[in-house]
Amino acid sequence: MRPPATPRERSVPEPAPGPEATDGSHRAAPTPPDAPETADGTGATSDPAPRAAQEPPTPAASPEPPTTVSRKQAAKAAATSPDPTTGRSPQSPTATATQPPTATASDPVTAASQESAAAASEEASVRPGRAATARAHHPTTREPSTTPAPTTPEPSGSAPEPPVTDLSDLAPAAWPARAAAAWPALPLLVALALWVYATRHTDVSALDDFGLVSSLHPTFWAGLAVLTAGFWFTVRDRRRPGAWSLAYVLVLLVMERATQALLYPTPLYAWAWKHDAVIDHLLTSGGLQGADRLGDMAVYDQWPGFFAAQAALVRLLGVDNAAMYMAWWPLVSSVLLLLPLLLIYRTFTEDRRLIWTAVWLFCVGNWVGQDYFSPQSVAFALHLGVLAVVLRRYGRSGGPHGRQGQAVWTVLLSVLVTAIVVSHQLTPGMLVVTLVALALTRRYRDWVPAVTTVVIFLAWCLTAALPFLSAAMPDMIRSIGDIGANVETGYGTTPTGTGAVATSWAARLLSGSVLLLALAGVVRQRVLRHRALPLLLIAAAPLPMFAASSYGSEMIFRVLMFMLPGAAFFAAAALLPKVRTLAADAAARDTAPPSPATRARPRRVPLPALPRPRYGVWVPLLVLLAGTLAFVPSYSGKDRVNYFPPREVALVQQLFDQAPDDSLVVAANRNYPLAYEQYWRVDHYWFLDDDRRHVDEIVRDPATVLARDMAAVEPPARAYFLLTRGQTANSEMNGQLDRAQLDRIRESVASSPAFELVAENDGGVLYVLTPAS
Repeated sequence: MRPPATPRERSVPEPAPGPEATDGSHRAAPTPPDAPETADGTGATSDPAPRAAQEPPTPAASPEPPTTVSRKQAAKAAATSPDPTTGRSPQSPTATATQPPTATASDPVTAASQESAAAASEEASVRPGRAATARAHHPTTREPSTTPAPTTPEPSGSAPEPPVTDLSDLAPAAWPARAAAAWPALPLLVALALWVYATRHTDVSALDDFGLVSSLHPTFWAGLAVLTAGFWFTVRDRRRPGAWSLAYVLVLLVMERATQALLYPTPLYAWAWKHDAVIDHLLTSGGLQGADRLGDMAVYDQWPGFFAAQAALVRLLGVDNAAMYMAWWPLVSSVLLLLPLLLIYRTFTEDRRLIWTAVWLFCVGNWVGQDYFSPQSVAFALHLGVLAVVLRRYGRSGGPHGRQGQAVWTVLLSVLVTAIVVSHQLTPGMLVVTLVALALTRRYRDWVPAVTTVVIFLAWCLTAALPFLSAAMPDMIRSIGDIGANVETGYGTTPTGTGAVATSWAARLLSGSVLLLALAGVVRQRVLRHRALPLLLIAAAPLPMFAASSYGSEMIFRVLMFMLPGAAFFAAAALLPKVRTLAADAAARDTAPPSPATRARPRRVPLPALPRPRYGVWVPLLVLLAGTLAFVPSYSGKDRVNYFPPREVALVQQLFDQAPDDSLVVAANRNYPLAYEQYWRVDHYWFLDDDRRHVDEIVRDPATVLARDMAAVEPPARAYFLLTRGQTANSEMNGQLDRAQLDRIRESVASSPAFELVAENDGGVLYVLTPAS
C-alpha cells in the first residue's frame, strides 16, 4: 500500500485532456491527483495496473493521420527533453535503468495513454509559462516509482481545479477595493461643499482693515483644512495616481482665486481697470500712438503684446470690454502656470510626492497678486515655459538625438521670448539672468537660449521701446546699486492699522517660511543639491535684480515671485522623506543586474521603499496647513483697498461720461475704478504722489490750494475733484493721510464757493471747479 501523496506532489497541476480525445475509445482517463510523476513531468498513467505490464518497448511508427503524427512527434520531443528540475534526460542511463519498457502500438489502452500524453505535452508547450511557474514553486526531484499507486475515480466530465499557488491569484474583494481607491474623493467633495456654503453666506458689503479675512464664513477655513489634509494623505500614498493630486491642486486654485470673483460684483485692483482702459484705447484708436499724444501712458503702446491680444479676444468674444471677464483672470492665469511648472519639476524627478507638494507650495506661496489682469501674469507663464524648454531640451543629458530637433525647439524658444519681450519690461531681464546662470553650469553649457533672448530683447529696446528708455535711462542708471532706495515705497511707507499690519506680517512670514523650508531642503536632501542644481540656480538668479532698479517700488515682490518655482521645489523636499531624482534612478537601473523579467519587458524603475520619517506625518501636515491658511490674509487681506463697490464705479463712470476733451481730474491717489478711463483725452493729477511739502499745503488749506492747482484748465474743458471710498482706504492703509484729514479736505471743498457738487453717493463725491467770472 502506497503512503498518501505529499502536499508537494498534490500541488502540481495536471494538464487538461487533448483536443483529439473526442470519443470514448481515444479519451484518456483523468490522472489522479496523488499519482506519482515520471521523469518527464507528465505524471503516471490512468490505468491502475502496474506500469511495467502496460508499457512494452516502443513499436515502429504506424500509418496515422498527419495531425496524429505531429502530436506524437511533440510527445516524443517532450519525452526526450531534459527535465527542468533534475537536469537529466529520460533517455539517460539513470532513467532507463529505472524506467520500465513501453507498450506496443497494438495495445489499445496503451495507445490511448500515449495519445493523451502527446496532447498533454502539446498543451504544456502552448502554455509554458504556467507550467514552468508551477515547477519552479514545486520542484520535483524524486525518481518515478515502479510501484502501482491506487487511483481515486473522479466524476465523469469534470476536470480537477488547479491549486492556488500564489495569493496574488486570488480575486480581490470588489467593493472594499473600489472604496479604498476612491476615498480621496471624499475630502474633495467635503471641501467643495464647505466652500460653496461659505461663499453663499459671506457678506462683503462692509470690509474692514483685514479685508476678506474677517468677512469669510468659518466654513471656508474648515474647507481649506479638509482639502489640505486630504491632499497630504493622498500625495503620500504612492499607489494613488497623479490625477488625484491634480484634482486637489485645481480645487485649491478655485478656493483661492475664484472666491473673490464670486463674492465681488466688480473686478478687483485699480491696475486691472487701468489695463482695461489701455485695451479700450487700442480698440478705439485702431493703432499704437507715441508719447506726443499719450504722454507717460505711451509706455503701454511700446509694449503692446498683452493688450493687443486682449483687444483681439474682446472682439472674438463679442463683449463690450475686458471688464466682463477680467475678474476671473487670476484663476485662469494660475491654471496656465501648472503645465510649465510640472514640466520643470518632472525634468529632475518622477517622485509624485515631491512634484505635487512643490506645486501646492508654489500655489500657496504665490500671494504677490501678479496673477491679476496684467501683462505680468502672462509673461510669467511664458517665462516658465521658456525654462521648461531649456531644461528639457538643451541639457547635455539629452544625447545626440536631441541635437537633430534642436532647430525646432530654438524656433519655439524664439516665439516664446518674443511674446515676453513685446509684452513686459521686467520679465525679459529676469529671464536673461536666469538663462545666463544656467549656461554657466556644465549640464546646460549651451548659450543658444541666452544669446537668443538677449538678441531679441535688445532688438526691441533699440527700436519700439527706445522713446521710453531714452527718457527713463538716467533714472535707471542712478538707481543701480541703491538697494535701499529700490525697496522704498515713497511717502508713507509704513502700513497703519491693525489689519494692515497683521496681513503684511502674514505675507512676510509666508514668504520667509517658504524660503527657510527651501534652505532646509537643500541641506537635508543632499542628492538634490547636485541633481537639481538648475532649480537652485533658478531660485537664486533673481536676487541681483534688487540692485538694478526699484521698478516702481515693487522689485522686492517681483524677485520673490521669480524665486518661487525653484524655492517651492526644495521646500517640498524638506517636508518629505528621502527622495530620489531621475539621475539617481538611472544610475540604479544601470548598476542593478538585469532580471529575466526586466529583459522580457522594460519597466520604469520603482522608487525604493523609504523608511518612515522620524518627525512623523503630522508635523509636515501642520506646516502645509499653516502655509495654506496664511495665504488667505496675504492674498486677500487688502481687499478693502482693492475692491470697488458698484456705486463707486457708477460715480466715476458718470464723471467720464460728461467730461469734455482736455479736462482734468484731481484725486488723492489713483486707487479708484476707471482711473485711466479715456486717458488719451482726459488728464489726471493725484496730489498724494506729489512731494510732501505740497501735500502739507493741501492739508492746511485744501480748497484754496486745490482751486489754484486746477485753475490752469481752459474752457471748454473742466476741472473735477474726485474723492472715493477706495482712495480713502488706500491712503489710510499705506500710512499717507488718515480718514480725518481726508474728511477735512472733503468738507473744505464742499463749503468753498469755487466748487460745485456734481454727484454724491456712498462710494464718494464729485465736484467741478466753477469757471472764473
